[in-house]
Amino acid sequence: MNGTREVEVEVEAVVVGAGQAGLAAAYHLRRTGFEPDRDFVVLDHSPGPGGAWQFRWPSLTFAKVHGMHALPGMELTDADPSRPSAEVVREYFDRYELAFDLRVRRPVAVRSVREGAGGRLLVETSDGDWSTRALINATGTWDRPFWPRYAGQETFRGRQLHTAQYAGPEEFAGQRVVVVGGGASGTQHLLELAPYAAATTWVTRRPPVFREGPFDQEAGRAAVALVEERVREGLPPRSVVSVTGLPLNDAIRQGLADGVLERRPMFDRITPDGVEWRDGRKVAADVILWATGFRAALDHLAPLRLREPGGGVRVEGTRAVADPRVHLVGYGPSASTIGANRAGRSAVRDIRRLLAEEPLAA
Repeated sequence: MNGTREVEVEVEAVVVGAGQAGLAAAYHLRRTGFEPDRDFVVLDHSPGPGGAWQFRWPSLTFAKVHGMHALPGMELTDADPSRPSAEVVREYFDRYELAFDLRVRRPVAVRSVREGAGGRLLVETSDGDWSTRALINATGTWDRPFWPRYAGQETFRGRQLHTAQYAGPEEFAGQRVVVVGGGASGTQHLLELAPYAAATTWVTRRPPVFREGPFDQEAGRAAVALVEERVREGLPPRSVVSVTGLPLNDAIRQGLADGVLERRPMFDRITPDGVEWRDGRKVAADVILWATGFRAALDHLAPLRLREPGGGVRVEGTRAVADPRVHLVGYGPSASTIGANRAGRSAVRDIRRLLAEEPLAA
């Protein structure tokens, strides 16, 4: 849904982002009696359905996706595991938006959220302004790739790119590639690159931890508890892998056996021709691929001053402690696909309580 507005429109709730968490929140708003365009609106800056999934590299097939959980109210069935995950999820999200008549407005960029009149929040966007009593922020992390800084980085004569720019292994044929990062993306890149590249080198800040056996409910609860503890303290959430470890599947085992996943400690500096360590070891490289993760995309919330001294937003459940009108879904413990679904339901429940304290807007 597109179109330019010049007037400020009042709604009860604004959902920012139409990925897994945003759609789950919109579903629960709809289910509890909120009407799209009248009571709430979903704003998404992407060109089409699919959330961040639509930007994933083609070689990331649906079979390689770890734990994609269905959205509430509609199962994801009969997905071809050999198809790119970007296509599978884009089509699924598109069907979902239509089935529940969520009327996502896109492409709409949310520029800032600030204090409005009468205790409301003012959401300033590329398509006019919205006045709302509650905000569900579901902007994820894809728009904020994290690029570490290392001495000599600007001198490197080869190519540097981030996972967010990775398009597949073929473009690295015959090149020497250093992959930085100990998460799922880093290992996937290495396994894909090995048959094409002249050489690959894997470096990480900490030794990778591989997880044997199934990731059961007890392990899941323990991992969520660790992430929740950080966000309650106002610290930035850590990556999922830092808590859960990497699943030791057949592909990982083969990569370890072949030496593709032979990890080196983090280098100390970047040179024009590669990387080097303090002890004098060097690796020549044509490409440095930074699989170093992402940070929460929350810059548009800066006017509300939600961040704590520790650098994160202190959250209880999904509610920002500094402003009960703001809920963060898909943040911290709800960053997983199943967590995003639960967070959407929790946020809507709390928002209904908040709105019940005052009469609904006319």
